[in-house]
Amino acid sequence: MPKLATALTDTRVKALKPKVARYLVSDGGGLVLEVLTSGSKVWRYRYSLHGKQQPMTTIGDYPAISLSEARERARKYAKIVESGKSPVETAREDRGTVVRLDTVRLFGAAYYTARVAHMSAAYQRTITRALDKDIYPAIGDKPLSEVTALDVLAITDRIKARGAPQMALTVRNLLKRMFAYAVFRRMMTTNPAAAVEAKYVATQSSRTRVLSPDEIGTILRAIYRSNMRHELKLALHLLMLTMVRKTELTSALWTEFDLKEAIWRIPAGRMKKSKEHWVYLPTQAVSILRELEKLTGGEGYVFPSPRSREPRPVSRAALNVAVDVLKLDVADFVLHDFRRTASTHLHEMGCSSDAIETALAHSIKGVRGVYNRAGYAEERKRIMQLWADFVDTQIANPAKVNFRGAEGKSA
Repeated sequence: MPKLATALTDTRVKALKPKVARYLVSDGGGLVLEVLTSGSKVWRYRYSLHGKQQPMTTIGDYPAISLSEARERARKYAKIVESGKSPVETAREDRGTVVRLDTVRLFGAAYYTARVAHMSAAYQRTITRALDKDIYPAIGDKPLSEVTALDVLAITDRIKARGAPQMALTVRNLLKRMFAYAVFRRMMTTNPAAAVEAKYVATQSSRTRVLSPDEIGTILRAIYRSNMRHELKLALHLLMLTMVRKTELTSALWTEFDLKEAIWRIPAGRMKKSKEHWVYLPTQAVSILRELEKLTGGEGYVFPSPRSREPRPVSRAALNVAVDVLKLDVADFVLHDFRRTASTHLHEMGCSSDAIETALAHSIKGVRGVYNRAGYAEERKRIMQLWADFVDTQIANPAKVNFRGAEGKSA
């Protein structure tokens, strides 16, 4: 017997993620949902006529057309096919009756459903607040095609005037993402928010951005469930656990590691302060490095470039590119935030400030700075393990996250 399609649900439709290639998910009765590489989703009707398979007929985009509406259309087209006719013309007429999402408010609702609704509760609250408090009151009823850079600037200026420059930047970034999605969907020809440069709205919160526990879990889950090279997944996890700078990790050599002693000695020449730095490795980091040792042979660079015939480390931009491809909707996030995030949460746990600063390879001024690395060794070992355990707890059901390239094994 042929395998029957499992009926779709609204929750499942929202959760479908893009892959390297577009793919189809069947609802049964000829109705299928095509998920494009961009993340867009399109309902289509698959049928045969007079014994021959026909090209699929387009029903319309999701979420503009809901699951229930798509099913109703599919049933309608099935009856037409049963009568021996093609449903193509009827489908074309039906598509013309779809309500256009041509105002900022209408499109914003569709954007939220498609790009925000599956994100963390904290992120959803931020976006909802930005839309309801700042965007819709100003331009909600304005046609998308009539929104200008001056409209965006006026919104950000009003937010800054009430003393919230970072919120102004968050709103500008949201509008830029939302309008980029509208441009992709051919509902706008240009992105007016892109013309409002972030540096003129407010300084990026590069010195204040701290990831919430929920965001830490969101990022790690997205990394491990993505299609990026497994070595890059492990590199990003290590970057979060070890609290080092990105280039300190990507240029690491196996000769710097003593996995038996769980110590990574980074030479002075690769450190920002030109002083040798010791990283006390938590058990999770040692496990990841053991795996990388098997993958690379444990010689030369820990993260060798896959494109170079000569011994070279992976490019400096590799980790940024890997994260950018994920299209994470974690507001204003950059990889350097891992260090600040670790410091903030460890301070909140009551850990020694001097030990944390030393773990981050920051200089400690005055008499307290006289102590050498061994003076904080035991405390640093403790806080590094504490931080790694904290990160683990932010991943919902970590046993199901693909840490080792096989289900059910954690790092």
